[in-house]
Amino acid sequence: MKLVTWNVNGIRACVRKGFLDFFHDIDADFFCLQETKLQAGQIELDLEGYYQYWNYAERKGYSGTAIFTKHEPLHVSYGFQEGEIEPEGRIITLEYPDFYLVNVYTPNSKRDLTRLEERLEWEDKMFDYLQELDSKKAVIYCGDLNVAHQEIDLKNDKTNHGNSGFTQEERDKMTRILANGFTDTLRFFYPERDDIFTWWSYMKTIRERNIGWRIDYVIVSSPLEKYLENMEIHRYTLGSDHCPVSLEINLNSR
Repeated sequence: MKLVTWNVNGIRACVRKGFLDFFHDIDADFFCLQETKLQAGQIELDLEGYYQYWNYAERKGYSGTAIFTKHEPLHVSYGFQEGEIEPEGRIITLEYPDFYLVNVYTPNSKRDLTRLEERLEWEDKMFDYLQELDSKKAVIYCGDLNVAHQEIDLKNDKTNHGNSGFTQEERDKMTRILANGFTDTLRFFYPERDDIFTWWSYMKTIRERNIGWRIDYVIVSSPLEKYLENMEIHRYTLGSDHCPVSLEINLNSR
């Protein structure tokens, strides 16, 4: 089974930049998007063989998530509780017989950290939500989580300590998740690599020189570790300031 997660920073713009070529070439079972930046009816994607699930933000041209999948789920939800409306469209959960797939676009705490308190409240809700799901069946949690967890997850860690996405508070929330039954799949394969990033500034030559941050993740319930087969960061796939992340996992062998 192959899963892709990608913050497309506007799906309409990304489609104009070659999104569909990558989508068809990689042929994923699950394709999770963040920051779709549109409302219902603003795009039609003819993705033969895929079910499409969208969560739109109330604010136009902002946030939003989507999942395209070859596998019809048992149930779909769009918030932390059944029937909840999440106004920024930041979460979609698909339920399957053996696992939950949770696609998330985590709120940014903003450059001046004015949204840090709200961000930490979101993290507490997400932790409780993941724990609740994990008590029932395995969880695959993916998306733009807007945090570089360790110093090796960004190029210039020394000058970014305390900045949005690299505050100790945000990093501690990720540590808590990983200490309570979950595995960062990239670090499962590459525990010490310090040159793997998923987001780069649009400033000239930054991406070419790989001066980036790793803020896009696929995290799984730790018992799924034995089924992990491959993880890839598609650094050279353009179309957004983020690149796609893909995971291959063999759940058929469970």
